[in-house]
Amino acid sequence: MALQISATNPEHPALLLALPWQVPLEEWPEEYLVPLPRGISRHVVRYARAGDEVIAVKELAERPALREYELLRDLDRLGIPAVDPLAVVTGRVDAAGEPLEPVLVTRHLGGSMPYRSMFETTMRPATMHRLMDALAVLLVRLHLTGFAWGDCSLSNTLFRRDAGAFAAYLVDAETGDLHPRLSDGQRDYDLDLARVNISGELLDLEASGALHPSVDPIEFGQEICARYHRLWRELTRTSVYPAGKYHYIERRIRRLNDLGFDVAEMQIESSSNGDTVTFVPKVVDAGHHQRQLLRLTGLDTEENQARRLLSDLESWMATQEDSTEARPEVLAHRWVRQVFRPTVRAVPVELRGAMDPAEIYHQLLEHRWYLSERAQHDIGLDTAVKDYIDNILPRARETLESAEPE
Repeated sequence: MALQISATNPEHPALLLALPWQVPLEEWPEEYLVPLPRGISRHVVRYARAGDEVIAVKELAERPALREYELLRDLDRLGIPAVDPLAVVTGRVDAAGEPLEPVLVTRHLGGSMPYRSMFETTMRPATMHRLMDALAVLLVRLHLTGFAWGDCSLSNTLFRRDAGAFAAYLVDAETGDLHPRLSDGQRDYDLDLARVNISGELLDLEASGALHPSVDPIEFGQEICARYHRLWRELTRTSVYPAGKYHYIERRIRRLNDLGFDVAEMQIESSSNGDTVTFVPKVVDAGHHQRQLLRLTGLDTEENQARRLLSDLESWMATQEDSTEARPEVLAHRWVRQVFRPTVRAVPVELRGAMDPAEIYHQLLEHRWYLSERAQHDIGLDTAVKDYIDNILPRARETLESAEPE
């Protein structure tokens, strides 16, 4: 059987052909591999370089490989945070002509961390809570689109820094299934799997001595359920308001926006006697601040990063003399040219670690706030950038490089 590469982008097969597909993945030579931290997997997984890209290569049987490839493509079309599927390679044989398992190829998520690499130094409980928040948001987003994960766990998730929080990405869709809509039973089953898996993973970390002594693995497994239910209720509950109090509906929509969600479709009904109005969000899309920032500036960021950058953008716009006459898009692009890009470029590339430009800018804003509080006046962004480069990044460089892939 001849080697076959199924891919959607014509660029990738040409780059992938240079890899040693005739060698079992476990035996690939070091010259092809990229030394990045990996999570636990039931399959053999390796990171390799294909042109300028870093890819993740996973060996598994042909049918589940093709199925996962299609599911990841579906999730991409739905705007769900997940790794990008690049190709499925079949027809592999070794030097003796013996068949080798097919592989699924995905793009490595830059700046991401498997949860185990985050526990190389004991993680504080506050950071654990942020991980649970990120995973709960991801699970809710999946369920809103009708995707049943079937194996939600920390091992099947990658995390990226997102303005003091984390953004969670699905990395393994092998057990997933996409439906028009999930029943309560399907959601509860998925959530219960998450609870059991997370508690088990934390118990394993506890046994290895990598878990903070104040973290209870069972309680944290239950916490994902509590956080999920709170968010799900807020996004889907039915509200009944007095007739004429339409600002209550606007307030509910703003609250959803603050959580990072847009109401794309809603249902509003008046009662038979006209005394009350019932409001139900029918379609809720995540990424409210992401879309707003992208529309204004062209910057594509994580949700919390977008929220922070929009706040800084609004403050800057208020200081401009033509803020009342110029269109917001014009001012926003001026801010990108005059403030955002020069500020990020001031940070030497070799000191950035795995931080993307939006995360760098967020860190600089945080440092400016800290220095301004200490000085009891606004010290300005230029001063904050210089102090951050001179005093913060050099000390943090080794920690960043050990905790995050470049």
